Amino acid sequence: MRHGKKKLIWMIPAAILGMLLFTFIGGEIVMRLWNWLLPQIFGWRQITFWQGLGLLALCRILFGGLGWRGPVRSNMRRRMEQRWEQMTPEERERVRQRYRGRCGPFEPPSPTSTA
Repeated sequence: MRHGKKKLIWMIPAAILGMLLFTFIGGEIVMRLWNWLLPQIFGWRQITFWQGLGLLALCRILFGGLGWRGPVRSNMRRRMEQRWEQMTPEERERVRQRYRGRCGPFEPPSPTSTA
């Protein structure tokens, strides 16, 4: 057996154990924070570990996404930076002008007198 396979066999169970531990700790933290703060502040009921884990998952879906967009954004940014580096100064200025034309010039609001 090669060294890479031995390392992979050891890393897979460690990764699964790490994810389970992270999930347990996250659920426990949400439950304890909820039960410590919200019943005293708003008079809401205390929650169980499973409800805390559900809240953690719900917040991840609503506010954090599922992790699908991160690499796409970084790849797009990297491609745009490569294109920008390959442009001549004249091409860069044309791109700037095009974007300025789309957004329009910034003009501060004119002062109006209030009577």
